[in-house]
Amino acid sequence: MKVFVYDLDKCNGCHNCQIACKDEHCGNDWSPYALPQPDTGQFWCRVDEETVGTAPHVNVNYLPHRCNHCGNAPCMDAAPDAVYRRDDGLVVIDPAKARGKRDLVAACPYGEIFWNEELQVAQKCTGCAHLLDDGWKEPRCVDACCTGALRFGEEEDFAEELERAVCLKPECGTAPRVWYLNLPKRFIAATLVDIDADEVVVGAKVTIQNQQTEEVRSLESDFMGDVVFDKLDPGHWRMWVEKEGYLSQFFEIDLTEKDKAFPELRFYRDPKAA
Repeated sequence: MKVFVYDLDKCNGCHNCQIACKDEHCGNDWSPYALPQPDTGQFWCRVDEETVGTAPHVNVNYLPHRCNHCGNAPCMDAAPDAVYRRDDGLVVIDPAKARGKRDLVAACPYGEIFWNEELQVAQKCTGCAHLLDDGWKEPRCVDACCTGALRFGEEEDFAEELERAVCLKPECGTAPRVWYLNLPKRFIAATLVDIDADEVVVGAKVTIQNQQTEEVRSLESDFMGDVVFDKLDPGHWRMWVEKEGYLSQFFEIDLTEKDKAFPELRFYRDPKAA
C-alpha cells in the first residue's frame, strides 16, 4: 500500500508540488480517474505558509496539504457507489459516478474535496493514478519536489520513519496515508538589551522549563544578545534570565496558541553590584 511522506525540515516553500499538480490536471481529462481541474478555486496539492514570531525573531512555517487517501475514508462511506480504493491504496472519486454528488465535499474532514461547478462533480487528488498506470513511479508533485521533502512509495519502505511520523487530525479516526515528519513546533526567542549602556547583553544564562513535563533547557545569549529555543511543545513554560551584575528576571510564557518572541528584553544592572 502506498503512502506519502512529508519531511517539513526539508520543505522550503517553493510550491513546486502545487504548480506541478495544476500543470498536470488543469485542462487535462484523465478519465476514468479525473476530469480537468479548474484553473482557479481548487488546489489538490497546496502548501500553506505561516509567519510566526515578532521581528527580528521570525520563522516561516510551511505545511503541505492534500487528500489523505484515508484507510477509513469518510468519502467512501458517503458515496460507496462513486468512491473506491485501488489496490495500491489510492482513493479515487469516479468522475462519471460522482456527478451531482455535492455532499462528498462535506464528507471530507480535511477539506480536501472540491466542487467543480461547471462540471457538477466532486474532485480531489488522485495520486496521479493515470501516471502510475503508465509506468511512473511517483505522482507529478513528488517528481517536482527539488528538496526531497515529499516522497511516495510502499508503506513498508518507510516503516522506520513512520514510527516517529504523525498525521493531521488523528482524532478523526480516518487512518490517513499521508504522514508528516518534523511538524513545526513552538519557539521562544529574545534579544537581551542593556538600555543604560545602549548595548546587547552577551553571556547571560537563560533557562526555560515546561510546566507540564518539567523539561529544562538552558542557553547563553550570543554575541548579538540573542537566545533561541526551538522545537518546543505547546503549553505553559517558565523562563529565568540571569547574569552577574544584573537583576534576574522571571517570565511565565504561554505557548499553547503561538510562539513567543521578545524583540527587546530589557536587562537592568543590579545597583548593589555597582
